[in-house]
Amino acid sequence: MMTRNLAIDELVPTREELQLGDVLHALSDPVRLQIVRTLADADAEVACGQFPLAVTKATVSHHFKVLREAGVLFSRYEGTRRFHSLRRADLDARFPDLLDTVLRASRS
Repeated sequence: MMTRNLAIDELVPTREELQLGDVLHALSDPVRLQIVRTLADADAEVACGQFPLAVTKATVSHHFKVLREAGVLFSRYEGTRRFHSLRRADLDARFPDLLDTVLRASRS
């Protein structure tokens, strides 16, 4: 059963619904991996405009959508700003060490 993240009104998978293939697909793109690295390094919510990405705004939105729908991150609005946070606890519970392994490998 999908749950709603009411802050942005988009479907996001519950912890139990996270699928390895979806998560790996989301992490396979270099831009999305850069987003995840930024969130992992921050260990907190990050506002949309604080990501150092060299792509168009529409492309950034697409990448955030892929990450949300795969269950890699949560997004919420606060006023006119959108904040993103990594679903580390859910990912670690469902797929132990996966995120750390991918992040380590991406820095090599």
